[in-house]
Amino acid sequence: MADGYEVSIRHGHLVISNVPYLTANGEVSVGEVLSELNLAGETTAPPEPHTVYFTGVPHKAPGVPMHEVIAMLGTQEPIPGLISNSYLSTKPASGRYADYYEKISQYVRVIVGPARAVDPRATARTFRPIETDEDESPFVYLDSASARAGISTLSMRLATGPVGIVGLGGSGSYILDLVSKTPVPEIHLWDPDDFLTHNAFRAPGAATLGQLNKRQTKVEYFASQYSAMHRGIIAHPQMIDASTIEHLSGLDFVFVAIDTSPVKQEIIQWLTQQGIPLIDVGMGVSRQRDALGGIVRTTTVTQENNAHVERRISFTDEREDEYERNIQLADLNALNATLAVIKWKKLKGFYRDDVNELHTTYTIASGQLIHSERTQ
Repeated sequence: MADGYEVSIRHGHLVISNVPYLTANGEVSVGEVLSELNLAGETTAPPEPHTVYFTGVPHKAPGVPMHEVIAMLGTQEPIPGLISNSYLSTKPASGRYADYYEKISQYVRVIVGPARAVDPRATARTFRPIETDEDESPFVYLDSASARAGISTLSMRLATGPVGIVGLGGSGSYILDLVSKTPVPEIHLWDPDDFLTHNAFRAPGAATLGQLNKRQTKVEYFASQYSAMHRGIIAHPQMIDASTIEHLSGLDFVFVAIDTSPVKQEIIQWLTQQGIPLIDVGMGVSRQRDALGGIVRTTTVTQENNAHVERRISFTDEREDEYERNIQLADLNALNATLAVIKWKKLKGFYRDDVNELHTTYTIASGQLIHSERTQ
């Protein structure tokens, strides 16, 4: 900031460092003020909420905390690595801060005031260089959604990787859509096929006629689309088979979203042997009573829990399947991907997992969602 505050942006939050305050014993120390950052694209929106976290406990005199601005005491970790000891609340006369300059200036004045009475040199305006962690983030722009929801620490549990997606058809493309909104460092995409008109009708977003006329591979098209948000998307326009399977080495997790085939079986067996956990997705759709019915399936496989693979995943299916004829089922693709990504987030500790299921099915006709195959 032009006024010389030490400003950094961490995990979608605005952090002001080296803010002097008066401690309980009357000494001057320094802490950090942390505010959620409300963004509209590349610009800031009016601050919401009006509160901030502070790493210290500000006092107006020795032994006299600033109860008029302290909303809550106690340690919290609003973002990874920053421990807050107090939660502060003060509003301007208008009832709402116009911008972050007004908000930060107000809190700094309140916190620093008593410290300056003890040490007139105490100031938060150090004029040190501004630092941001933008270059370290996989996102092109800040994840203000996690900051607003107060789940930045939980979101960082997803920052392990790299993650692979084998197959960028309907379900695979929706998996990419959801995973690209998490802080995984790299997302590797494998699919040799072209992105054609019928693919556009079961994929997230809306492809333009010009994009379809380019006849890009699926991975090139989706990498181009989602690189607008995530820096770590890497396209591999090739099939994963016996000759290329070792390209999956070093991945932290793999989503398998390809059709039933012996190649799928080989991929799952190889990943299991390598100790790389995976989620396989699939669906069977057929015409039933002049309408479509079927089952959407999500199966989790790890090195420790894989005995259910043979009975839950088909690798040779000779049934006539409407899905194999490319009927456009974007809603089922999206559901399949959503169930898979939710389970992945459970495995990472982002969501609670009281059931520890390894196999989930959704039956279209009955609307039943069934969990089975619990972990050992």
